[in-house]
Parts: sequence; C-alpha cells; structure tokens
Amino acid sequence: MRQKIVAGNWKMNLLKEDAVSLASEVVNIAKDETPSDVKVIMCTPFIHLSKVKSLVGDAANVFVGAQNCYTEPKGAYTGEISAQQLASYGIDYVILGHSERREYFGESNATLATKTDAVIANGMLPIFCIGEVLEEREAGTQKEVVEKQLSEGLFHLSAEDFGKVVLAYEPVWAIGTGKTASSAQAQEMHKDIRDMVAAKYGQEVADATSILYGGSAKPSNAQELFAQPDVDGGLIGGASLVARDFIEISKSY
Repeated sequence: MRQKIVAGNWKMNLLKEDAVSLASEVVNIAKDETPSDVKVIMCTPFIHLSKVKSLVGDAANVFVGAQNCYTEPKGAYTGEISAQQLASYGIDYVILGHSERREYFGESNATLATKTDAVIANGMLPIFCIGEVLEEREAGTQKEVVEKQLSEGLFHLSAEDFGKVVLAYEPVWAIGTGKTASSAQAQEMHKDIRDMVAAKYGQEVADATSILYGGSAKPSNAQELFAQPDVDGGLIGGASLVARDFIEISKSY
C-alpha cells in the first residue's frame, strides 16, 4: 500500500507569530480529524523549522519538512543550509527541485541529484518535484521533459534509496496561468511517471512510490484528484496556509 501524503509548502510566507499559530492549529486538528493512514507534512521556511518541529512533538501523523538544502555538508557557503544541519534538528522531509527553484534559481537536474544524495545520506526523505512548463505542454513534450528530470535527477539511485523518495508532479503550465489541469490530465501524467519508474526499477518499486499532485489542490477539488488511482496525495501551496483548508484536504481520501 502506497503512503498517502498531504504536504504543505508554506513557501516564503508567515512571520513568527503567524507560523506558530498555523502550526499549532494544524497539529491539533490533524490529531483529531486526519485519518491515521495519511501523513501530514508542514514544509516551512528555514527560520520556522525548529519551532514547528517542537510544536509537532509526538504527533503520530504530522511531520516537518524543509523547502530546500545545499549540496555540501558544511563550509564557506554564505547563506546556505546543509542537509546535515537540517538533520541535526530532526527534520523529516526536504522538498527538492520545486518549479520555482528550477525557474528562479536555475537549479539543474545534476545539482538536484547531488542534493538528493545529501538528503538521503542524512536520513531524511526527499520530496522531488518534476513537471513541465506551458511551452512544453503545448509542444506535447511533457513526457520527455519529466523523463529527463527523473533520469538525470533520481535514476542514479539504487532501488533501495529510490524507495525513500516521494515524487511530486507539478503541472507548471496550469499554475498561475489561468489554465486548469483536470483530474484526468493529472492521472494521465501520474500513470506515465509510474511507468517510467517501473521501466527503471521494476513494477514493485513503482507501485510503492507515492506520487503527489502539485497543481493547486484545494478542498473543493482534492477528493476528485485523490480518487485517481495514481494520485497518492498533494503538495499543497496556498491552501496549506489555512489550517482548516489544509486538514480538509487531508481528509479527502
């Protein structure tokens, strides 16, 4: 059985008091309402990680993730945070390769492969993002784009280490463009991605890989999305900043 996951990406949002309030509310509601077989993950800015981790405490189904890390374990890299440092705070997950980091910071598949190695080596789990932009979707090359991202970013891993990876498909072409990705389009890409994993690692590994949908899921469409056979949860943006909306999404299985 694949793990069901709802991961909230807070991005660069919330001041200290608001972060504490949101995290506390998510933890309290999740304990009572989120199904026990669903993992709830809060991926916060670096400055909030320690406090949010302490607020999560011993909650059985709530976890904490970072939104990025650096490739090197330590050194003269002003402004960067290493996977080793994140692990020392007990962080559970790290988002890698988000479309915004690929676009704004020029992160390459090769760089992300190194970051993935660092995250796994330090006992954390990567949430690895893949997906195509509008021009690629309109050209019909979305499968080739995603296959290249997987091949260059992840397929160097052993089957054992790949089993620690959570995938997140972002239909970048449908985020903030006014265009909409249907649940059928999400399922089609998730199925293609699972087939790519199966071709590399075998069907058993592919069937055990959680693939999250990262295309603006919200309470009103989460149930339809999560009903698709190859959609195992969501990487949630804006809706993760509202505790009630975020938890309602986690209850949509």
